[in-house]
Amino acid sequence: MNIELLIQASYFVVAILFILGLKAMASPVTAKKGIVWAGVGMVLATLITFATPGMGNYMLMIGAIVLGGGLAWYLGKVVKMTDMPQMVAIYNGMGGGAAAAIAALEFARGETHDPVTTSLAVLGSLIGSVAFSGSCIAFAKLQGIMKKAWRLPGQNGINLILALVAAGLGVAIVLGANPQALIAFFVISLILGVVLTSPIGGADMPVVISLLNAFTGLAVGFEGYVLHNPSLIIAGIVVGASGTLLTQLMAKAMNRPITNVIFTPITGEAQGGSAVTGTMKEAGAHDAAAMMRYAQKVIIVPGYGMAVAGAQHKIWEMSKLLQDAGVTVKFAIHPVAGRMPGHMNVLLAEAGVPYDLIFDLEEINEEFATADVALVIGANDVVNPVARTDKSSPIYGMPILNADMAQNVIVNKRGKGAGYSGIENALFFGENTRMLYGSAQQAIAEVISAIKEMQG
Repeated sequence: MNIELLIQASYFVVAILFILGLKAMASPVTAKKGIVWAGVGMVLATLITFATPGMGNYMLMIGAIVLGGGLAWYLGKVVKMTDMPQMVAIYNGMGGGAAAAIAALEFARGETHDPVTTSLAVLGSLIGSVAFSGSCIAFAKLQGIMKKAWRLPGQNGINLILALVAAGLGVAIVLGANPQALIAFFVISLILGVVLTSPIGGADMPVVISLLNAFTGLAVGFEGYVLHNPSLIIAGIVVGASGTLLTQLMAKAMNRPITNVIFTPITGEAQGGSAVTGTMKEAGAHDAAAMMRYAQKVIIVPGYGMAVAGAQHKIWEMSKLLQDAGVTVKFAIHPVAGRMPGHMNVLLAEAGVPYDLIFDLEEINEEFATADVALVIGANDVVNPVARTDKSSPIYGMPILNADMAQNVIVNKRGKGAGYSGIENALFFGENTRMLYGSAQQAIAEVISAIKEMQG
């Protein structure tokens, strides 16, 4: 068989494996299978690359694969599930950076391409550089290295100027500019990613990570066209398209356009909204245990506080005790809960929570009105009733979980502060709400002990 025909046929198989893998990842039940299929596709694509006629530098390629693969395997073993968002962010950035580096190497080698190919290389470089530096900022925020959102005076004007300068330099590169313009182009592109991402607070971080993921996919797809590599084109298009759709879905879940998330972010120092009146009423572990032990239905709403405390295993242990006592237990997940898409689902799955007990907002919201207890673990903005009632609030119009409509609400928080958006939560002051203070790990452990005492 002709070697070129075999290579193209293999790329077609790679495309099918990528698409099947992505499709399988749409369900938690088949997600593991999807990862395996996509992984097999990537291995096949790599082997095809080695078999491509005219390919050289095999030792460098093997060394890079061993180094990168070994580091990824090690980090996959040692990084905690609670740190997965920042790991995803930095890996995402590496993809964008790699795409930009490919184009930079092509330009540095003086490779000549037609104007369309050169334009795509420049566009991929711009998007990849923004994705790389933006993802580094996202990592720094999620890791706690960068504590606060950082916003420049005239932020959006600076964004526009940087984008226009980068675009202008890109046009100059297409027209055959000197190396100094090339260096300036990459520097400005990297700065643009930093300036764009720095003002964005943790409340918007899931949307940002998804958007940067889409950027990386587009950059990889463009550079695949430049290199005439079908596997890069396919992978880039699939990642770019899925990332774009996911970003749109999450922005819709927040009832905010993507432009609002990027250019008018919730920074953690939110202003506006009516003053919340009333007092927070505290409950002890025994009170919370009794309310849930003698309930008929309990809906648990996990949030970032659960992730920080690593309390998902304790939550599931408590849930099994309640189920043994005849209580119906369900989990309600908001689309933007946590610090990356699917963050809460991953943590609950790690703890062993069955998939059929985990429900999205649209599936479970009407059930809160029939629940005896809604237990909120470290969630804040996604259960804040002002999103429905206060037009002056920055989160007004955002679909929320209707935890306040349950007969009783128990909110576990470490302290009395506002959430990541900086907005006071009216749920905490509700007549049917009781506050269970303390780290989720410790507080739920005390609730478990109390439930065991009641069951004898």
